[in-house]
Amino acid sequence: MGGSSFISSSCKLLRRFYLNGLHKPGDVILGGLFEVHYSSVFPEQTFTSAPHQPICQGFDTLGFRHAMTMAFAVDEINENSSLLPNVTLGYSLYDNCATLSIGFSAALSMASGQEERFVVQENCSGTPPVVGIVGDPFSTFSIAASNVLGLYKLPMVSYFATCSCLSDRQRFPSFFRTIPSDTFQVRSMIQILKHFGWTWTGLLVSDDDYGLHVSRSFQTDLTRSGGGCLAYTEILPWGDNPSEYKRIVDVMKKSTARVVIVFAHQMHMIQLMEQVVKQNVTGLQWIASEALTLLERLQIPTFAPFLGGTLGIAVRRGEIPGLREFLLRIHPKQYNNISEKNMIKLFWEHTFQCKFSPPTAGWVEDAGAQCTGKEDLSNVKTDLLDVSELRPEYNIYKAVYALAYALNDMLSCSPGQGPFSGNSCASLQTLELWQLMYYLEKVNFTTQFGDQVTFDENGDALPIYDVMNWIWQPNGRITVHSVGEVKRSTSKEEELKIDEYKIFWNFESKKPPTSVCSDSCQPGTHMVRRRGEPLCCFYCVACSEGKVSNETDSLECFSCPEDFWSSPQRDQCVPKKTEFLSYQEPLGICLTVTSLLGTFISAVVLGIFTYHRGTPIVRANNAELSFLLLVSLKLCFLCSLLFIGRPRLWTCQLRHAAFGISFVLCVSCILVKTMVVLAVFKASEPGGGAYLKWFGAVQQRGTVFALTCIQAAICTAWIVTMSPAPHKNTHYHNDKIVYECVVGSIIGFSALLGYISILAILSFVLAFLARNLPDNFNEAKLITFSMLIFCSVWVAFVPAYINSPGKYADAVEVFAILASSFGLLVALYGPKCYIILLRPERNTKKAIMGHRTTKWYLRRRVMEALFHRCLLLTLLFIYVASSIASPCSLQKRFHLNEMHKPGGVVLGGLFEVHYTSLFPEITYSSEPEQPTCEGFDTLGFRDAMTMAFAIEEINKNPNLLPNVTLGYSLYDNCGALVIGFSGALSLATGQEERFSLQENCSGAPPILAIVGDSYSTFSIAIANVLGLFKIPIVSYFATCSCLSDRQQFPSFFRTIPSDAFQVNAVIQILKHFGWTWVGLLVTNDDYGFYVAQAFQSALSKNGGACLAYVEVLPWDSKPVELKRIVTLIKISKARVVIVFAHEIHTFRLIEEVVEQNVTGRQWIASEAWASAAVLQIPRFIPYLGGTLGIAIRRGEIPGLRDYLLKIHPDENDNYETNLVRQFWEHTFQCKFNPADLEEDRKPVCTGDEDIEQVETELLDVSNLRPEYNVYKAVYALAYALDEMLQCEPGKGPFVEQTCAALQSLEPWQLLHYLQKVNFTTPFGDEVSFDENGDALPIYDVMNWMWLPDGGTEIQNVGEVKKSAFRGEELILYENKIFWNFESKQPPQSVCSENCPPGTRMARKKGQPVCCFDCIPCSDGKISNESNARECFSCPEDFWSSPQRDHCLPKETEFLSYHEPLGICLTTTSLLGTFICAVVLGIFIYHRGTPVVRANNSELSFLLLVSLKLCFLCSLLFIGQPRLWTCQLRHAAFGISFVLCVSCILVKTMVVLAVFKASKPGGGASLKWFGPTQQRGTVFALTCVQAAVCTVWIVSASPMPQKNTQYHNNKIVYECDVGSVFGFAVLLSYIGLLAFISFMLAFLARNLPDNFNEAKFITFSMLIFCAVWVAFVPAYINSPGKYADAVEVFAILASSFGLLVALFGPKCYVILLKPERNTKKAIMGRATTKS
Repeated sequence: MGGSSFISSSCKLLRRFYLNGLHKPGDVILGGLFEVHYSSVFPEQTFTSAPHQPICQGFDTLGFRHAMTMAFAVDEINENSSLLPNVTLGYSLYDNCATLSIGFSAALSMASGQEERFVVQENCSGTPPVVGIVGDPFSTFSIAASNVLGLYKLPMVSYFATCSCLSDRQRFPSFFRTIPSDTFQVRSMIQILKHFGWTWTGLLVSDDDYGLHVSRSFQTDLTRSGGGCLAYTEILPWGDNPSEYKRIVDVMKKSTARVVIVFAHQMHMIQLMEQVVKQNVTGLQWIASEALTLLERLQIPTFAPFLGGTLGIAVRRGEIPGLREFLLRIHPKQYNNISEKNMIKLFWEHTFQCKFSPPTAGWVEDAGAQCTGKEDLSNVKTDLLDVSELRPEYNIYKAVYALAYALNDMLSCSPGQGPFSGNSCASLQTLELWQLMYYLEKVNFTTQFGDQVTFDENGDALPIYDVMNWIWQPNGRITVHSVGEVKRSTSKEEELKIDEYKIFWNFESKKPPTSVCSDSCQPGTHMVRRRGEPLCCFYCVACSEGKVSNETDSLECFSCPEDFWSSPQRDQCVPKKTEFLSYQEPLGICLTVTSLLGTFISAVVLGIFTYHRGTPIVRANNAELSFLLLVSLKLCFLCSLLFIGRPRLWTCQLRHAAFGISFVLCVSCILVKTMVVLAVFKASEPGGGAYLKWFGAVQQRGTVFALTCIQAAICTAWIVTMSPAPHKNTHYHNDKIVYECVVGSIIGFSALLGYISILAILSFVLAFLARNLPDNFNEAKLITFSMLIFCSVWVAFVPAYINSPGKYADAVEVFAILASSFGLLVALYGPKCYIILLRPERNTKKAIMGHRTTKWYLRRRVMEALFHRCLLLTLLFIYVASSIASPCSLQKRFHLNEMHKPGGVVLGGLFEVHYTSLFPEITYSSEPEQPTCEGFDTLGFRDAMTMAFAIEEINKNPNLLPNVTLGYSLYDNCGALVIGFSGALSLATGQEERFSLQENCSGAPPILAIVGDSYSTFSIAIANVLGLFKIPIVSYFATCSCLSDRQQFPSFFRTIPSDAFQVNAVIQILKHFGWTWVGLLVTNDDYGFYVAQAFQSALSKNGGACLAYVEVLPWDSKPVELKRIVTLIKISKARVVIVFAHEIHTFRLIEEVVEQNVTGRQWIASEAWASAAVLQIPRFIPYLGGTLGIAIRRGEIPGLRDYLLKIHPDENDNYETNLVRQFWEHTFQCKFNPADLEEDRKPVCTGDEDIEQVETELLDVSNLRPEYNVYKAVYALAYALDEMLQCEPGKGPFVEQTCAALQSLEPWQLLHYLQKVNFTTPFGDEVSFDENGDALPIYDVMNWMWLPDGGTEIQNVGEVKKSAFRGEELILYENKIFWNFESKQPPQSVCSENCPPGTRMARKKGQPVCCFDCIPCSDGKISNESNARECFSCPEDFWSSPQRDHCLPKETEFLSYHEPLGICLTTTSLLGTFICAVVLGIFIYHRGTPVVRANNSELSFLLLVSLKLCFLCSLLFIGQPRLWTCQLRHAAFGISFVLCVSCILVKTMVVLAVFKASKPGGGASLKWFGPTQQRGTVFALTCVQAAVCTVWIVSASPMPQKNTQYHNNKIVYECDVGSVFGFAVLLSYIGLLAFISFMLAFLARNLPDNFNEAKFITFSMLIFCAVWVAFVPAYINSPGKYADAVEVFAILASSFGLLVALFGPKCYVILLKPERNTKKAIMGRATTKS
């Protein structure tokens, strides 16, 4: 295989570039690239005719001023005797027309000195055409130009290219700039957004590197800062594309984002604003990048209503003295032989609206003026002369001076003291460009305006920007003024200063607008992100009760501390209300006053008794015990005060102890008094004197003391073992702290109460037995009455206490203490004080000793029966109460690894045969060395050999390209852009030299097309250059989606799918396995950047996963950076790591992974390394086993292995750079050059080695993927060339139906056929290209299986392809996948585990959306799906399940017939009804007997019927409340009881009337109490209650209601009384009648026995009143069904009380003592003392 010498240096002149320019000769020429026209019109490219150059349109006066500023600076420097003396600077200025192809052509023209395609001369000499270039203003243009010019270290100093990527010193070693990087500008804008609180913005960027890098940087920095979200990111197209601009403006119009950020160029903004005006899109706040802020083309009346108020980042303003005068001197006569493309001529024609002779066709006919050159600039309005805002111009001025100072320093070098080899200096005659770079890096000077100019290590200037504001003036135009600045502070942070009062806001409010996706969540709410929308879009959900958020936009509500509760606004925690029975509240005051009143009364009574201690009434019945009883009652009253006030430890311990001991002392005294009464009576009987010896004074004191000591012992044991203690109870009310005393031991409390109860019952029983003793011993009656009150109070206390929450329990207990104490005090001491104070005549021994005969035995039996019934009712009560230039010098020769074969048509190839390069340190003190290739890549070599094989196969194929022999020139890119690009230029020029031009060359170009490059970044750089000349490039491995841009890369094709498809394929895999938290590693090139941008954008749109980190792998070996990245992988929770990198970068990465032993990671490989053999080594497999990868479609190439076996080094090959020799040395570990043996100690290569006897990946053709793409690429070019050569003359597709010929072939002609190529490979795959040059998208999914022998097998486990109907379709065979984990299952890779149903996600502040906490739903709320963003409240009648995952019907609660309590009450009610019926039957049967007839039998029958109704009405309170039951229950209850009590009242009145009638002259009283009057009275009294009930039901009827206040999880069905007043009147009326009956019966209790029914009435009314008095607090404090139960209980208890008390004795006589049921027995009287 021959060297490059066989290639002819002959060529043909392809075409001349027609560029707008301005030139001035000089000793040293500086180049300049400026945007003098802001747009170009691209001709339609059909490749059926020679492509036309784009036409420049839209003269930009400010761009022209930029060019003139450079001209001025050069003139000023030439006039400066202290700067570059004896050297005259000249310039060559070109217009890029805002088009890459024109700008790039201009750059090449300046580098070569001619406006032609570049070739090389071997014998040229002299200085290069330019020594430095100022420009280009566009980042993309600067990147493309710098990629080429950087190879030769030609300095470029841009004044407006801001892309952060240009700071990469290795990639752009000769690039400098006098404007800050976009990184700084982006951060500056984010500072502005934060300052005004704009969190929801739109971003518009240009479709170039400038825009795309800004977009990526903006999204990344915005995410990191947490300062906001992008509502949309739109790319403004190049060229005229109205439909796309219309779509973008539609998006802006519909979006809620009021702020629009624009990073674009003038042409984009003008087209955009035209559409904005057309659609009348107002109300937007625009933020402009430095490229737009000062554009006067936008500051016109048409745009002012829309762009007024714009904020912009502007280049630092400067002043350039003398510039305006220079501009005024501009005149076409300055330049002889002015050409059509001269910038000044174009400016003159634009400014004066005229044409120079000869004018263009049609100009004169259209009345167009002709330019004379006599026009006066000072008399025309032009932006050129406005030098008040010099910003880009100031940067140009600094750039020119920077180059001048660098040249000056270089020429000022003293011989022998220079910085170069041998302390030499550079000279202008032998200037090497890299020597100028040395001085340019060190330049440091200060401008006349006072600004320092210097460059950092990346060639960047000091970062500072002005913040500008566009003011809409009354005249309709816009003026721009500065309102602040942003600069980098010493801490490297962006420092923003804004004078807000200077800002003009183009809104009615004259205030900054609000631009948020969702309004800020106020304190008291928290943010809940809207599903599938950006972070800034959220709902504001009110905090639950007990939780607060005290800041705006809180992510979560936080629970208040234990003793605090949320304020009504939920914005702060306030101390919970405290509740206890306080001395300051009405209830506490009333109870305290009552307690003190009772104490005072006890003290008064004690004083009375002390004063009258000698009187019989005091001395009788044991005076000492009476005094002790009064003291104990006093203590009882006082102990109630311990229950009032905030509970303390001592009060909790003392309250029950004091209460228990005091009451035992009290009841003990009563018990002993009762026993003494009985003992005295016994002693009065014959032989009973012995009883008194057991009841002497000592025994009485001892008994009281002993009984009291037992209670004291109980209290002591209770306090010592489980002491009562104060407790903060939050169960009653969430927003209250109820301070209460917990009893500690329920057993202790029960023992205390039980002991009191035992003593009380004993006292009651004994007193009851002794109630009918002779009057001299009648204190037993008072004791009986007092004990009855005492027991009634404490029996009612139990259910009321149990059902009363918090302080009400204390109030109930205090009420019981006071009520029972008052009962004892009044019952025992009231009658005695009455006699002592009001009836002293009865306080004599004679009166006290007087007695009468009574039948006390019968009464005792009846009362015993009544007692047992009362005891039974008490027990029942307790049971019921229990709940993301032509002259040049040969600069140098490129030393490239190569392989060549001659042919009639030569195809070029670029392959990665070495996967890395070592870059020497560049100091520019010596000539920079070329990078050294390292790391032979056998698979890359196989790729190159596949191209060689495909060409040989085609040459042997008689059906394809007959009579044409293909040749090839293959180069190695060594994984370095500078080498790959040098290879591409070598292929394009046919020589490995710096490009220049020959005018008289002829023949076909050196190569027809290029297969490659494998790297996206390399392909972008190469396609930018070769695309100018329409040389076809077919890549087999460059996947960057940016390469699909047909306007920027018109000659680029590829046989591998775009990254856009690959990214979506990886996301499909992530979704399939539920991996939501992943790491992304990308290479530091366009391939990586575009992937990262696409990944972040795609994930943001579909919300399927989050990136835990995005790291950029360094291009070269940087161990420290790799160590940092691997450490991050190690500590991250992300178990899945996605790597879009090349083999060499992945290899270095995994070496560090092995070093740090990072296992347990699931790797996902991009197509670049998914099948890389270099990584499939035993050392890596423990870490990379199980890897899933996206691989190029596998194919088969018959005969390839046989061809590879024939590879053999040729003796004529250049041994240093020939690819086959390098492969041979690598494979057999030998050297061909003996000089290398001493250094490497390797054997000499003989060339006889057998490739089959060595283990090499070269021969493994089982998994051909990139090779298959190379094979298809070569055949695509061959088929296109074949189609072209088969063209029949006169039937061709070109102009006048001509055909292309091989001898006169234009590259664009081959493009025509390549675009339409369509063939099928032997493997069966169809090959064709779409309109963007992309192949059909399909990938295999591969899995790395770790074999037992430590080897690796890569197996196909699925595929991903694009379907016409289903989009991206992923097919996986999971059973085939090898998982490198102990579980042999796919790993979990989530930031936070899925939130199960019953919880909701609460995003962690400052972290991605995939990181969240799982917060259980509050009571009453549920989530029924995993990862719910919010819990939803259950419907009104439903409540959350215990797991909070579904709603359950709320439990319903009412007093039901099916529950034990309801059954008991129902049974009791029916029992009472039955008993009433039985009694009624008995009375009817015995209606003629005296007992029935006595005391008005008719009323007795009516009373029994009313009691029966009372029992039955209680059933209305049981069962689910209905409207009719609610209305009827209280009416029936009220009327029934009034009927009953009315009968009793009338009976009592009759008793009194009869007694009055028995006295002389009292007969007249009976006429008012005849049967008619009795019936009338009962009827009238009952009608009053009926009227009350009717009014109540009509006005405010009781209604059934569903109450959820008692329990959130229950529905308590209850009857709302409607009118509390009506209910109160009903009860009060019953109470009034009962009280009157009681008083009348009490007055008649001591009438003769034949009228003794009054005693029964008194007793029954006492029970009735005690029950209903106890009912009130119990009813008020009983919730829900218990209130109904209490009412039913009260009804039944009072009804039974009446039934037993009134009819029990009579039934006893009728049934058991019939002998006493006679008139004689009824009328019989005992002899008494009157």
